[in-house]
Amino acid sequence: MSVSASPTEKPPMNDLRELYSEVIFDHYRAPRNRRVLAEANRKAEGYNPLCGDKVTVYLDVQEGVIRDASFEGVGCAISTAAASLMTDALKGRKVGEVEALARDFQTMATEADASPHPELGKLQVLAGVREFPSRVKCATLASHTVLAALKGEREPVSTE
Repeated sequence: MSVSASPTEKPPMNDLRELYSEVIFDHYRAPRNRRVLAEANRKAEGYNPLCGDKVTVYLDVQEGVIRDASFEGVGCAISTAAASLMTDALKGRKVGEVEALARDFQTMATEADASPHPELGKLQVLAGVREFPSRVKCATLASHTVLAALKGEREPVSTE
């Protein structure tokens, strides 16, 4: 039985983990933006050899703003959820903001003492991967691929 927290109290850690798991599995079961983006003028491929995850990120960048973003790929629940959440978070942001967002996400996912990053929005649900080093590369694959697309890299990026 779970005890509910009052609006001014933080919910118990188990409740937070359950909520985070629900968001991750929701984005895995019904990924947002999973499609080829015909209008894309930036594209990159990413690969996580440890897990076998593969992702292609498509971006439509107009006048320095991400107008639309999508992805295709195969991967585990964390990799797919991260790509879904990441592409949602990019839309309408300036390229410089997106670069900072991707780097902040990578910091959050890898550093044990990383401070909260409210600007990451729903991407924060993936913060728990830092407790599982073998899953960090699954979570950060999409962010590495987004950065590669913005730089116009032609070769697939790898998490290795």
